Amino acid sequence: MLLILHPDIDENGEEYHRTLEHLRALPRIELRTHVVQGQQQKLTEIYLLGDTHALDKSEIEALPGVERVVRISEEYRMLGRHKDEKRNAGFDYNGVTFSQDNLHVMAGLCAVDNQRNVEAMMQALAANGQQCTRMGAYKPRTNPYSFQGHGAGCLPWVFELAGKHGIRVIAMEVTHESHVEEIDTCLEKLGRPTGVLLQIGTRNTQNFELLKAIGRQQTYPALLKRGFGISLNESLNAAEYLASEGNSRVIFCLRGMKSDAGAPHRNLVDFAHVPVIKRLTRMPVCVDPSHSVGTRDAAPDRILDLAQVTAQGVVAGANLVLVDFHPNPREALVDGPQALLLDELPRFLEDVALCRETYEKRQRLWNAC
Repeated sequence: MLLILHPDIDENGEEYHRTLEHLRALPRIELRTHVVQGQQQKLTEIYLLGDTHALDKSEIEALPGVERVVRISEEYRMLGRHKDEKRNAGFDYNGVTFSQDNLHVMAGLCAVDNQRNVEAMMQALAANGQQCTRMGAYKPRTNPYSFQGHGAGCLPWVFELAGKHGIRVIAMEVTHESHVEEIDTCLEKLGRPTGVLLQIGTRNTQNFELLKAIGRQQTYPALLKRGFGISLNESLNAAEYLASEGNSRVIFCLRGMKSDAGAPHRNLVDFAHVPVIKRLTRMPVCVDPSHSVGTRDAAPDRILDLAQVTAQGVVAGANLVLVDFHPNPREALVDGPQALLLDELPRFLEDVALCRETYEKRQRLWNAC
């Protein structure tokens, strides 16, 4: 059962304390409180976990400070929709709104290599009106001898360059709890010139201790990639691990399934699940065309497969596109063959805008009375 309190309720007020006192006295019930701070108001949600079937919904709704009560299903208790369309489907972070109703492009370097290329990427993004990017400092690799990122050593200049060029959010993969601490320490030391979206890669989708650690911290939102060899349900439950620990600011990313059925692409593109995830959960949905396709190949119409796959996700209603670019892909230390060129960025963004416009037209068509 979920209690949604009146917006901006005073946590030190009598209404709040009387409600919590009543709830804590309920037998065999565990409470989980989540606070969501939006640009306009603060929302407090209280989850009742345990034997809730016997609870009288009208009695709970009558408690002081309670706006409404929603009975929740067993799956995706924190992140699920539960047939309640009034709940927020997204969050605000560092001046940027991530929701199921808008779209951002996070173009950038799969792996940070040197300051020159990072600055060139940031300059290109700023020139094209972008506020978000992706920058890989920590890179888990299948081969233990492959480049695994510069780690904490590159964080100061990556963050400083982001602040210099007005980049507000960086998607950055972490593979260990200590990486979160390194990011936080560096940002604090620099005066927080930018923000970080903690990315959990496909190899760590079921690294439950890492999920719990990122869920426990409340400073940074998370972007969770679908596991490339597990079911959608298993991956959505991985996202639920984050929320169950307290961090419900989660974006779910589709990045292709590991299957020979997808050949010659790197992975079998799974972007048809965009509307499914939006229907089942309140998470914004991201697509990663770069790691789905893995090449710069194009059909005779000269449209890159990567652009075609991006279009598939955006027309289906995706809210975020995570895509690799590089000033000189031949010198990229990771995934150079799939990276787009900086002079292709304006064309790519225009193509994404056309696809988003198509999605919005389709939405109006299907919503017409």
